[in-house]
Amino acid sequence: MITFSRTKKDDSKVSNPRQNEPHLDTSTFALSGDSAHNQAMVHWSGHNSSVILILTKLYDFNLGGVTESSLWRSTDYGSTYTKLNDKVGSRTVLSYLYVCPTNKQKIMVLSDPEVESAVLISSDEGASFEKHPINFNILSLLFHPAQENWILAYSHDSKLYSSMDFGRKWQLVHDNVMPGRFYWYDYVDPRAQYVKCRAQRCTEGNRQYLFPGHVDTNSLVVQDEYVFTQVSSRRLFCVCLPASVILTHSVFPSVHFSLAHILLQDMHIISTDEKQVFAAVQEWNQNNTYSLYISDSPGVYFILSLENLRTSRGPAGNLLVDFYKVEGINGMYLANKLVDNYIKTFITYNKGQTWSLLPAPATDVAGNNLHCILPFCSLHLQLEMSENPYTSGPITSKKSVPGIIVATGNIGTQLSSANLGMFITSDAGNSWRQIFDEEYNVWFLDNGGALLAVLQAAAPIRHLCFFGHFSHRSEWQLIKIDYKGLFSRRCMDGDYQTWYLHNKVTGLLITSDLLTIRARVCTFVSFRLVKKKTSFFSFLLCDIGRALYRKVLSNNCKEAGRNVYSPRRQPCHPRAPRGLQLSTSQGELSSPVGSNVTFMVSLNEGDSLRTSIQLDFGDGIKITYSNLSRADDGIKHIYKTTGIYRVTATAENSQGSDSSTLFLHITSPLERVYLSAPIVAVRGKEANLTAVVWPSHTRTLTFFWWFDNSSEPIITLEGSISHTFQSEGKSKVTVQVASGSTVMQDSKVTTVKEFFRSLLLSFSPALDEHNPDIPEWREDIGRVVRTALSQVSGIHEDQLLVSLYPGLPTTAELFILPDEQTSTEHKSGSEAALEMVRATIM
Repeated sequence: MITFSRTKKDDSKVSNPRQNEPHLDTSTFALSGDSAHNQAMVHWSGHNSSVILILTKLYDFNLGGVTESSLWRSTDYGSTYTKLNDKVGSRTVLSYLYVCPTNKQKIMVLSDPEVESAVLISSDEGASFEKHPINFNILSLLFHPAQENWILAYSHDSKLYSSMDFGRKWQLVHDNVMPGRFYWYDYVDPRAQYVKCRAQRCTEGNRQYLFPGHVDTNSLVVQDEYVFTQVSSRRLFCVCLPASVILTHSVFPSVHFSLAHILLQDMHIISTDEKQVFAAVQEWNQNNTYSLYISDSPGVYFILSLENLRTSRGPAGNLLVDFYKVEGINGMYLANKLVDNYIKTFITYNKGQTWSLLPAPATDVAGNNLHCILPFCSLHLQLEMSENPYTSGPITSKKSVPGIIVATGNIGTQLSSANLGMFITSDAGNSWRQIFDEEYNVWFLDNGGALLAVLQAAAPIRHLCFFGHFSHRSEWQLIKIDYKGLFSRRCMDGDYQTWYLHNKVTGLLITSDLLTIRARVCTFVSFRLVKKKTSFFSFLLCDIGRALYRKVLSNNCKEAGRNVYSPRRQPCHPRAPRGLQLSTSQGELSSPVGSNVTFMVSLNEGDSLRTSIQLDFGDGIKITYSNLSRADDGIKHIYKTTGIYRVTATAENSQGSDSSTLFLHITSPLERVYLSAPIVAVRGKEANLTAVVWPSHTRTLTFFWWFDNSSEPIITLEGSISHTFQSEGKSKVTVQVASGSTVMQDSKVTTVKEFFRSLLLSFSPALDEHNPDIPEWREDIGRVVRTALSQVSGIHEDQLLVSLYPGLPTTAELFILPDEQTSTEHKSGSEAALEMVRATIM
């Protein structure tokens, strides 16, 4: 029998008269003066600490900020609280509270930047604070996983700062950082720290760029020993190997999937436990579902584990996958899958190798028999993770209590939001029983010695604190429930029972004694057969011809003298190469002339040790390798001239061949552009225009031709064009030449007339000695000749134009134009007059 006594803070010392029986003690405390506050944050230090901190604040949704705040501290597990506003500054408005994950005594509180930008630091669980002003507004903090004083701060203006003394001093790391895409990497070798640069030394010279090309700015994920990113240009997902391999690899290897021609829309990393990667992949034919893939230990090769996972989107648009890792038992997961338009819950005990439906309880909560027979009827569970830190969510398990799972769900043909109840299993999902016919939040007390179910609560251990309002106008109320009375003495050896978990799928016997798990026997299912086509990693293992069986990574079984399951070499049947991929190491399709281009060749399927590779660089040079492994580090080649080269890789063995092609642009920087255009053209007749480029290029330039006030250019890949001018007068022609990101231009003015006369001019050889053969010199000499002829002949300069031709000997052409006042009706007379002028000059 459990008695329940409720005490207020003024009579909390009254003892329970029935001391020898299990009992609960409660107390309440009102946070006076905070009735208007609409938000609260609660922190308990844990680790046998009696300190609880509560930050209450008034958030004004119209202003978008905090206008009032109060900081409360309890040193007696929440029985009483002291207001700390005087210690932090009576006029200071606090917006957020952070706790160091590696030292819960260290606390950082942020002030609201609208009032002042500062951080308040405590090293004694809030007993004292010191204030340090900062010159930026903190949006979020990221603590180092091992160093308690190291912090990264992300600001409202997308800048990243670092502190090595728990917020006392800050230094700018980088600007224009994507939100949530920065990480600490904890590794003893300083060469392997993967951020843009090492913290506190983020100068341009210290930054390392593994991808000189472009990557998806919102794709960086760092989890455990793995670094993932996506190359935007090729839509390839890349994964970095564990830290020990990062030191010897300068590029990220691309991930490979068991389906040779799989087309990915999206990919999300779910888990990296036990040096394997679970990834949710959306394929080209999926809309609201994803497929679950599992990798080898480096995280490069993936194979399908479960199709059509149920997914949804969170309030911020983030992907939510119905996938749950059961704590306490390695390799045990739950997932919701779409099967014939029904959502059903499946369980795996061998890390995704096999999946099965959950058996329903034999009876409901009232003891009535249920006739739910697999596979037509089963138990289905809600697997969404709670975003509220003060609720347990619809499913919970604990590492210290292996085999016990409590979850919200329903019984029937599919997952439903109707007729929900609470279900529990104590044998890791082999059998279930219903405990409530409503939804409850469930927590484990005393590391699993007892279970607590409530409608709404904060996370308890042996003390439970409810916080909220009795009414809309009341103060914040803290209700403390003390469970210590239920644990009247320490557990002795005789209090523990040996717990056996027989798994009907794997046949493993797991023994739990004092919260430890041991594997008793090794069975066939402890190993994965890789000979069959549907086996785990068969495409990878046969490719390198290494083993018939591979041991499950999470299995610790020993064979005890038997070697029937040990890895051993097995000859592989030769296969034709498929899925040959050719790319450059940087992912770019252009390169400067004379630079070293590295080509990467990979094969999705085929016997790589017996497949020859030939690479045709497109410039008359070919190279052949006897097998693909010789090209693992890339194939380097230097192009000596500009142009577009067709590069072809061919893989061939006795079973067949495959090829892959890319077109590589070899460019050189533009130095100069000159437009060669006639200075006089006849209206209605074609005129030739040429753009001369230094240095000369071959098929790697784009030319944009603009005529007068045209709104759209004429685009060509050649440097010459013919154009017909339709009206008399001055016509301006501009050519723009683009090479990569470089654009240069030149312009000329052409005089358009109905008719004109011309004469070829030659000069004495002495002029050739002074001819540098450049356009500027020719233009200057043309103006001098034009002026001299006008003075000698008496013809106005407006009727004369002189154009010098490139090269030696120096020659020119004189153009005689009709008078501007001449009308079309007098064209014949004007032409005769031009003939007389021409004869006079001659």
